[in-house]
Amino acid sequence: MGCAISGLAAKAEFGERNTGDDAAASAAAAYLREDQIQMIKESWKVIRDDIAKVGIIMFVRLFETHPECKDVFFLFRDVEDLERLRSSRELRAHGLRVMSFIEKSVARLDQLERLDALALELGKSHYYYNAPPKYYSYVGAEFICAVQPILKERWTAELEEAWKTMFQYVTGLMKQGYQEESNRQRHLAVSPKERPDKRSTAL
Repeated sequence: MGCAISGLAAKAEFGERNTGDDAAASAAAAYLREDQIQMIKESWKVIRDDIAKVGIIMFVRLFETHPECKDVFFLFRDVEDLERLRSSRELRAHGLRVMSFIEKSVARLDQLERLDALALELGKSHYYYNAPPKYYSYVGAEFICAVQPILKERWTAELEEAWKTMFQYVTGLMKQGYQEESNRQRHLAVSPKERPDKRSTAL
C-alpha cells in the first residue's frame, strides 16, 4: 500500500520480541533520547488535529495488511468490505481509544515511571481482550504509515526513527504486562488438589 514499513516489514522494523523478562530488558535498552522526545511531542501537536482520521486509517490498513487481526475484534470479524469500515462508528470509537493511549504515552515520555505503569496496565488488560502480543507491533507500523501524509515535509528519517523507538519501548512493556497477567491467571487456575496441602504435609 505504499508504506515501506507496512505489512510484513513491520516484523523486521519493530522487532518480534519475546514475552516475559527479556521484553522489559529490550524495551529499556531502546528508550528515547531527549531530542527524540522533543521531536515526537512537536509532531504530535500536528497529528492530534486529525486523531479520528488517523485512527480509522490505521485500523483499516491493519486489517488490510494483517487480516488475521480482525479475529480479535468481534464487530469486524466478518467484514469483508474494508471500505465500509471507514464510516464505522465502532471503528472510529476504537481508533480514538488507541489514539488516546498514544497521546497519554507522548505526554509521559519524560515521566518514565508513569509511562511504564500505563503500558504495563494496557498489556494486562489486553489479556482479557484475547489480543495476543504478536499484534501489538503491527499497530505502531500502521500508525507511522497513517501520519506521514499528515506531517508532509515535517516527516524525516529522524522523526520516523523516534516514533519507531517509542513504539518498540511501549509494546515491549505491553507484552510484559500481558505475560505477567497470563502467568497470574495460570497460577490462579491451579486446582486445590494440585496445590501443596500444608495441613496434610506439616509434621
